[in-house]
Amino acid sequence: MSDLHQSTPRVRLPRSASAGDTIEVRTLIDHPMVTAVSGPGPRDMLARFEATMNGETVIAYDFANGAAANPTFTFHVRAAAPGDFTFTWTHEDGRRFTTEGSVRVT
Repeated sequence: MSDLHQSTPRVRLPRSASAGDTIEVRTLIDHPMVTAVSGPGPRDMLARFEATMNGETVIAYDFANGAAANPTFTFHVRAAAPGDFTFTWTHEDGRRFTTEGSVRVT
């Protein structure tokens, strides 16, 4: 579906943290979240957001019809060890938008 919006994910993580600190993670993806209920045109919705740290899921969310455009998430994670994060937004049609980030722990 080439006429659907191309989403751009963005993430804000601290570069480093002290062992045991709780860090704030912020995400945003540019996406219209069109349900096609209120007007003509194709449906263009994300289905799921998932964030992992060192391979373990730290947050997972399934979107519904009431989701706003450009969805954002802010959540907190304890930094017990260095963290490699992967953030994945999955579209209803199976496309995935992924970005990664790391936090150094001192």
